[in-house]
Amino acid sequence: MSRADRMAPVQQVFGNAERDRARELGEAQRQLADAEARLVELRTYHGEYMGAFRKRCEDGTSIRALRDFQAFLARLDNAVRQQEQLVEQARQRVAGSRRDWQGAAQKVKAVGAVVERWQKNEALVLDRRDQKDSDERAQRLAFAARGNAE
Repeated sequence: MSRADRMAPVQQVFGNAERDRARELGEAQRQLADAEARLVELRTYHGEYMGAFRKRCEDGTSIRALRDFQAFLARLDNAVRQQEQLVEQARQRVAGSRRDWQGAAQKVKAVGAVVERWQKNEALVLDRRDQKDSDERAQRLAFAARGNAE
């Protein structure tokens, strides 16, 4: 078994690890997209309620209703801030997952380059051996032909 053949399991392990990191990156990107979409929804919702709050203030409503509305808006503000934090955490996970995937991909590339170099060397050695065998065979045939001619 050649060195390149013995590296096949190593190459497979690194390839599997790279695919796993790629899947993790995809999942992290999906989670980021979901968190960003949720943040957009909350901000839209907040904007709509702020408009409704202003309208109620202009139209005149009870102090109690305004206080309740303000308390609701405060909770909504808090939800927006929390979602912003979740988005930032998701971005950090994506960045970390991307680094992990890139590292795994570099390992796959490095192992592939080593295997390729070994395969080229093995092919070169085999070609040289074949050429040597061919040269020796030609010499034997020439020697035998010269011996028969004498």
